[in-house]
Amino acid sequence: MTAQLAPQLALLTALRRTTNVTRAAELLGVPQPTVSRRISALGDALGAPLTVPDGRGIRLTRAAELLADAAERALAAVDAGVRQAREEVDPESGHIVLGFLHLLGRSLVPTLLRGYRADHPGVRFTLVQGSRQDMVDRLTSGELDLALLAPAPVDDPLLDAAVLTEQEIFLSVPTSHRLADRPSAAIEDLKDEEFVLLETGYGLRTITDELCAKAGFEPKIAFEGQESDTVRGLVAAGLGVALLPRFEPGSPAGVVEVPLVPPVGRTIGLAWRRDVVLPPAVLRFRERVRAQSW
Repeated sequence: MTAQLAPQLALLTALRRTTNVTRAAELLGVPQPTVSRRISALGDALGAPLTVPDGRGIRLTRAAELLADAAERALAAVDAGVRQAREEVDPESGHIVLGFLHLLGRSLVPTLLRGYRADHPGVRFTLVQGSRQDMVDRLTSGELDLALLAPAPVDDPLLDAAVLTEQEIFLSVPTSHRLADRPSAAIEDLKDEEFVLLETGYGLRTITDELCAKAGFEPKIAFEGQESDTVRGLVAAGLGVALLPRFEPGSPAGVVEVPLVPPVGRTIGLAWRRDVVLPPAVLRFRERVRAQSW
């Protein structure tokens, strides 16, 4: 049965993805009648139909969904094997899927990639941005090879991480704010302030919530966003304060960055799946990043 089903795994996953026989055929590059015959033959072999009509398309039966789940896992493993085999022959033509937080895309990621690509110009990168939780979820699901996270390490049994450096966090306030001329500020000074925060799931949001809770208050939320540049823009407009790393190469217009007392920092690290054998190109990039002088 396994030998009979194995060649059709891609067909099953294509049908689930498209819910349409014609689109599945286009995706696989085969004629539509071929798809229909194959799915019918698979149902005969299993002893139960794999699809049922659903409007103008189709949907998988419960039995087919179970097979499709297994098929996606199997195909992911085969894809990984193909990558490893190809890169074993020529690691200079490898492909690395790197995830990172939006804040790290301003200078850290371009610096890392510029240096690496100078030595390995044939290596191709796919870059994925998102929140810290999004990056962790994509790592565990196998969508990413590596992810730059902050804070790090990660409390997840499926992942390993190496701490690379620490980044100081500052209080960002409008230039007209009462704390703008202060040499430093404490979290307790912000009890009555309105905050501009990143959404839940971002590392800086977690840090802000935890610092405020430790100081005995819950932050008053004026706005929530997904990118630090938007948060800074709202701060500059006088709509609240925020806790953010220093803006590079200097403070943005309309914003003053005030050091916190005691100082607050977050670790930046590189994470990967511990149960996966990394392809040669990914492994080499990981070790280059870990060995870099920070």
